[in-house]
Amino acid sequence: MTTAEGPGGHVEDLLTADGTLLRRWDNDAAGVPVVLSNGLGASPTAWPFLHGPGCGYHATTWHHRGLGGSARPDDETRIGIGDHADDLLAVMDAAGMERALVVGWSVGVAVAVEAARRAPDRVAGLLALGGVATGLFRVLPAFPGAVPGIGVPEGVHRRAAQLGGWLLRVVGPPISGVIDLLPRSMDAGREAFGRAGVDPAAFDPTGSAAPMITLAEVARQFARHDWTWFSRMVLAAAGHEAPDDDALRALTMPVTVVAGDYDTLAPPADMAAFAAALPDARLVRLPGSHFLPLQFPDALAGELAALAGRAGLAQA
Repeated sequence: MTTAEGPGGHVEDLLTADGTLLRRWDNDAAGVPVVLSNGLGASPTAWPFLHGPGCGYHATTWHHRGLGGSARPDDETRIGIGDHADDLLAVMDAAGMERALVVGWSVGVAVAVEAARRAPDRVAGLLALGGVATGLFRVLPAFPGAVPGIGVPEGVHRRAAQLGGWLLRVVGPPISGVIDLLPRSMDAGREAFGRAGVDPAAFDPTGSAAPMITLAEVARQFARHDWTWFSRMVLAAAGHEAPDDDALRALTMPVTVVAGDYDTLAPPADMAAFAAALPDARLVRLPGSHFLPLQFPDALAGELAALAGRAGLAQA
């Protein structure tokens, strides 16, 4: 099935090797091939610089199993990082991409790393932001190198993350109601400016009006998820063990690791350690949170263009 829905381009349904129906988005543009390995529940709307026929990239992504129009697998345990990595490669096939840059965000970084391990010849370069090679996320502060008895042991981090993932099914529904209202109020304000013939950006010298509008759309889509299923997805990802140092050293493609200074789910120290374990990695820090695609789209567009050059796929 092919439709004209989505943030430009089109979406279509494809079947994976295990028979799971996935919903894939394609921007229908010509240029450097890019696969978005999104955070769980995120949509292509979060990446405005990859929209439009003149963006310079042929970009594709997919909605994870059971989210955003993709079906749940018949075997509902098939929702781990390895399953998502297989889906990434299947999406590349459907988009006609033999080799591409892969952009990973949040849990999508672990998915991208696993895909690169399974098919290193197909991943020309990796842009990783807000995530590392494990699907585990932090919900407590970390103090690397702290003396025993001070700081939070890694085992406690894992248990806290598991508890946080489970609680999503309890707190998600009421939060989603609030999220669903907030974007509508933002849209109402934008429409009011439009009726008055005024550009909202005129009151915003920082240029953040467009990201706020993007945030409205992303938040509204996120609020529609089945939170019990989403919780199961988070827990499955959190159980993924990171590759060992030898496996990371085998990833010789160029990598750019982008850390947010105020990211509590993927702290800068974790991102720096991830970059240090890779043979050809560049570490970039931005003064943002976990939601860098919405906060710094221009900076990320620049980093993606630089990565394309390092990978020998620079735009013509």
